[in-house]
Amino acid sequence: MKKIALSIVLGMFALLASAQTWVSDPAHSHLTFAVSHMTISEVTGNFTQFEVKVTATKPDHSDAKVEVTVQVASINTDVEARNNHLKTADFFDVATYPTMNFKSTSIKKVQGNHYKMAGNLTMHGVTKPIVLDVYYKGTVTNPMNKKETSGFLLKGKLNRMDYGVGPKFPAAFVGTDITISGSVEFTESK
Repeated sequence: MKKIALSIVLGMFALLASAQTWVSDPAHSHLTFAVSHMTISEVTGNFTQFEVKVTATKPDHSDAKVEVTVQVASINTDVEARNNHLKTADFFDVATYPTMNFKSTSIKKVQGNHYKMAGNLTMHGVTKPIVLDVYYKGTVTNPMNKKETSGFLLKGKLNRMDYGVGPKFPAAFVGTDITISGSVEFTESK
């Protein structure tokens, strides 16, 4: 029995020792969104300050644990007045809820480089499950810093009303479905 327990403990240490942590490279990553406006056009924007941390033991990151922290005040729609309005209590209320957070709960291979990543998104003080499509673009050695670098694309949708964002604005004015997408490069953290 002692040998079995020792084997389990050693196996856990080996697994932990082989786990790699990867962090997002802000200069080569973006997180964007799109929402309909008055049902006839689309407003797009991005968050300029966010951080993604991935811990994985497999080379293709198929066992990844992902944590994302977005600074909501970094919202940018290329219109300063709109950015400022989105930061108010009418929408994101950044004074009360300065960050948006995502923590993965599972990742499952669909086919080839396509995965489904489930997790919990906390926005505006509300936590709800969400599923994202993730596409692994590969891993290369960055010639500039000689570190392993991995790339991913992500896509998904959420309903802003589920999170209490902009409840005074009906779907005919500001769409309820928000399309999110991102392209993130990760560098192995040593």
